[in-house]
Amino acid sequence: MKKTMAYGAWPSQISAELMVSGSIGLSQAMLFDNHVYWLESRPTEQGRSVIMRRPLDGNGRATAEAQALVPPDYNCRTRVHEYGGACYLPTHEGVFFVNQSDQQIYRIATDGAITPLTNAADYRFADFAFSARHSMLVCVAERHGADLAEPENLLVSVDLHSGALTVLHSGEDFYASAKFSADGSKLCWISWVHPDMPWDATRLWQADVASSTGLAAVAQIAGGDNESVFQPMWSPRGELFYVSDKSNWWNLYRYADGGSQLLCEMEAEFGMPQWVFGMSRYAFADDHTIVTSFSQKGSESLGAIDTATGVMTPLTLAHSSYQSVASNAGVSCYIAQSPTSFPCLYTGKLQDLPGGGGRAFEEHLVCRSSTIELNTKNFSHGEPISYPTAGGDTAHAFFYAPVNVGYSAAADELPPLIVMIHGGPTSATQNDLSLKIQFWTNRGFAVLDVNYRGSTGFGRRYRDALKTRWGVADVEDCEYGVRYLVEQQRVDSERVAIRGGSAGGYTVLAALAMTSVFKAGASLYGVTDLTALATDTHKFESRYLDSLIGPYPEQESLYIERSPISHADAIECPVIFLQGLDDKVVPPSQAESMIDVLLKNKVKVAYVPFEGEAHGFRKSENICTAFAAELWFYGEVFGFAADNPQDFAFIDQ
Repeated sequence: MKKTMAYGAWPSQISAELMVSGSIGLSQAMLFDNHVYWLESRPTEQGRSVIMRRPLDGNGRATAEAQALVPPDYNCRTRVHEYGGACYLPTHEGVFFVNQSDQQIYRIATDGAITPLTNAADYRFADFAFSARHSMLVCVAERHGADLAEPENLLVSVDLHSGALTVLHSGEDFYASAKFSADGSKLCWISWVHPDMPWDATRLWQADVASSTGLAAVAQIAGGDNESVFQPMWSPRGELFYVSDKSNWWNLYRYADGGSQLLCEMEAEFGMPQWVFGMSRYAFADDHTIVTSFSQKGSESLGAIDTATGVMTPLTLAHSSYQSVASNAGVSCYIAQSPTSFPCLYTGKLQDLPGGGGRAFEEHLVCRSSTIELNTKNFSHGEPISYPTAGGDTAHAFFYAPVNVGYSAAADELPPLIVMIHGGPTSATQNDLSLKIQFWTNRGFAVLDVNYRGSTGFGRRYRDALKTRWGVADVEDCEYGVRYLVEQQRVDSERVAIRGGSAGGYTVLAALAMTSVFKAGASLYGVTDLTALATDTHKFESRYLDSLIGPYPEQESLYIERSPISHADAIECPVIFLQGLDDKVVPPSQAESMIDVLLKNKVKVAYVPFEGEAHGFRKSENICTAFAAELWFYGEVFGFAADNPQDFAFIDQ
């Protein structure tokens, strides 16, 4: 028998402490020399990132336990573009990596000894490529200095003995995705310039490698205005493949004989926004087979493409998302999860089914991100919904109903709703298992996780629908989503909260100011002042608002009009702000200026600042505090006793 208790107050075993205990982050998986490598982020070690390695047999099965390659005084993380990514690379010359403390390149020798390679204090490094033929290490270098108006990004080679840098290409604002051909004779990379973001317009370059310090016959071969090129990669036979969205969908192309050929035309996304370096959606399982992940209507699948025919063979696996797809010597790997399982690292091999019945993937578990064991009956499954929004358009979301095997609410009670806004804003949400959602649904909240216009996964036209309309289209899609659920009598219209971080925090504050459907808001390191963001943020996003709002300062008046701080007087419901004090992307001054106005207007405000945290929370104790504070906040606003509340309070007015 279930006990009857008010929605939102249900006791739950899914605590914030549970989320971070026994849990790690998995990213940047790759294969090299009969080993699988990955990066392990550890919240219980202040968010330290550790390079891990595990040996494999010829079929991808692990043959020994995993080994950490860096001791506790090293943290593998790059700050190029601030968001980082692609911070290490295994090679026959050792494993190269960037250390967080000084942003320099280090080498791990075969005997485990770690030595610094570079000593360039004004530089940061990321996104490595290596040629054994030339003993050539190539990477992106980002130079910071008092003589620069903004950091300078370069494509460089690094001398393996002296650490000296040689510039291979310059003049573009950003570089990424350098890759050598199998024989080391050619190098490709992508670049882009202000005001474009990498999902707006990138250029694909190809060059001959003349020596370990020089390139020849440098030429742009794809990309340009209104075309985003993603993840160029050479086949084992020396053909260059890449992903482009010039057909509206990020599809795979092959460049040969001076031209590009669409490989496998689908209304699906084989690419994604390059918020970090090293994103990988496909790899070559053999000379003529690509293993790839792709997204359709917000859900992901894995498939195998025959490069000779372009025919896709779906691979039926029990996962709903895939990242870090890689292959080497016939073995493939990826990080995957499902609506009922946490992210895990898998390896394996493509197998031909008997009787010409197609192909399958025999996968083997390498590493779990979590040792938490929970009753899966307590999990709420994301229901994909599409609903009408402003202007006759359609928006997309996942709806999660409250679920708890031990508790239910009174028959005449509707659940409170939390509308969740992903960051980016050019990002996306998926219906994978997320304890950050289950934390709420298991306590009796419904959750609407919105893929508003501008989100990735629904084609370029849907993504571009947010251009010049940030703070309008996204707010409309959140508001219309609430009204859609209220009309269906699935949620309580008087208990609706909205939460989001970073760009999602901006949408939260804009929605509180521009609509009347929300009764509370939680802004996690959210943008309040667009003018301040345009003039006080890092290089990677310094011109992002040109497309989302308009060119600055030419349209400064529009920046002021769209800023939540300009409409703070219209916010009447309680708001909680959670903010890292070391945030360089959205500085604390953004939250604090909004708090001052709200307090002056006698609005209930809670503020939880975190020392030593940047853009997003990495330390386990701070993650726990943030969830506890938000739960306390909803309990105070919606009038129920929160499950295990801690000592928080609204700011005295």
